[in-house]
Amino acid sequence: MITRRNFIQAAGLLAGAALVGCSSETSGAPLAASPAAPTDSWRMPDEAEPHVRTWMAFGASEAIWGRALLPEVRRNLAAVARTIAKYEPVSLLVRADELELARSLLAGSAVELVAAPLDDLWIRDTGPTFVLAKPGRKAGIGFNFNGWGQKQEFAQDAQVAGFVAQRAGVQVLQTDLVLEGGCIEVDGHGVAIITESCVLNDNRNPGLSKADFEAKLKPLLGLEKIIWLPGIKGKDITDGHTDFYARFARPGVVLAGYDPDPASYDHAVTQQHLQILRAATDARGRALEVLVLEGPTTIRDAYASDDFAAGYIGFYACNGAIIAQEFGDAAADRAAQEVLRRAFPGRVIEQLNVDGIAAGGGSIHCATQQEPRGVVQTFLPGITLSGQAATVRS
Repeated sequence: MITRRNFIQAAGLLAGAALVGCSSETSGAPLAASPAAPTDSWRMPDEAEPHVRTWMAFGASEAIWGRALLPEVRRNLAAVARTIAKYEPVSLLVRADELELARSLLAGSAVELVAAPLDDLWIRDTGPTFVLAKPGRKAGIGFNFNGWGQKQEFAQDAQVAGFVAQRAGVQVLQTDLVLEGGCIEVDGHGVAIITESCVLNDNRNPGLSKADFEAKLKPLLGLEKIIWLPGIKGKDITDGHTDFYARFARPGVVLAGYDPDPASYDHAVTQQHLQILRAATDARGRALEVLVLEGPTTIRDAYASDDFAAGYIGFYACNGAIIAQEFGDAAADRAAQEVLRRAFPGRVIEQLNVDGIAAGGGSIHCATQQEPRGVVQTFLPGITLSGQAATVRS
């Protein structure tokens, strides 16, 4: 049983070309974009490598999420932020008029609040993809977020990548590729897993061939090889993001989602993905070890819907821990925990009930964005719950 977010609330969808574009309203202008550096200069680290911090966005709204679901989604975001903050700093983007609400939900935690305009909460897709280079350089790539192919309003979220890069004190790398962070899964050692249904899609990169896409992306992320999964178009708002199907635990080890329900449209595609991954090799030609994360067979009734994303693949790797979901299916929750423990030895496995976020078709991973550890940056602090400015060194 795995489903994902559809074209959620009509009020949150694009009404036409008039809504396409970027808002000029931000809490600070993003840093000037720079052309991509020469091939092999930059490297996107594996998510499990050490972080400076996690970025999140308290961006759920009634227009998109609906009045009944909104309070639970906000509670879920706060729970995720509080849990991650036990292991590493968390900076949460919040609309200026919701700072007090966020502060009340996060009372007693060390989460930092940063005022910013937002359309929604999916910072995995809207935030910068951080990359590192020697000697001690860090940058953020803005992949020109366009509302998953202009399916939802995105004027303010299109500014998030530049805004976060500015707050982190890093340069922005320029590209004409249009994609989202949820499309990209890397091992940090030259290999990425990417779904064709998302990036080779006319609603993002019209007319772009696979070869041309690879030529543009590889230098930005330090890639030698891309493992392509077919994904599936048109079934959810993302057109089949990679992070709903496959995740690296570390170089050579991949976790793959599997939908055991033969009636599900994801059943056949997840079987196909498993076949591709089991036949794949890393950048050095070594076979991948594939661990299967099978979805739950039952979920709690409270927020069940056709859009409910009932899969364990949407975990988040932070410093010393894996933050994952549980769905109230005791046997499946336990099995997922064991697979994650095997994939990430030595890390704490924390399972949270975030059924509100799942009801909107997303996961913990979709609501988080890691900033990898690198050179000490000029970080611009926001508001902490203690009222003191945060000082962070990478």
